[in-house]
Amino acid sequence: MISQTSEYALRAVVHLANVGGGPAVAQEIAEATHVSVGYLHKILRLLARNGILDAQRGVGGGFSLARPPSDISVLDVLHVTESELARIDGCPLGIEGHTELCPLHRLLDEQMAAIEHVFQSTSIGDLVSDESVRTHPLCRFPSAKIARPAPSTDVQD
Repeated sequence: MISQTSEYALRAVVHLANVGGGPAVAQEIAEATHVSVGYLHKILRLLARNGILDAQRGVGGGFSLARPPSDISVLDVLHVTESELARIDGCPLGIEGHTELCPLHRLLDEQMAAIEHVFQSTSIGDLVSDESVRTHPLCRFPSAKIARPAPSTDVQD
């Protein structure tokens, strides 16, 4: 539904909200969000050019939220990263004479409209302040390494 770039942008913005809005350097954000620093830096600059982040060079600089987390919607971030939710405004099959959506395509479009509304009405602040959620928001991972089973040494004939 959303691009990997959008996912990474959301992780970065949520991380900055979690640390009080910033500033944080790209390397710190990359480590916290598990995104390569080179690719993330491009995303951070894109977010800064579009008013989601502020960028400050030099000592003590880094990336900061340009507005309070409660004033940045999930949809704001998606629009910056060009993840438009595909709405259905005509027959996707291109059938002539289908001037109205069939029941299936109307249902799909209604659900996309509902998702768009949720993304517009959900702020980054909502994501980081939801006390009912017991999991870590988007990008905080437990520091413990995941144990992986040892490879099997059994040889089957």
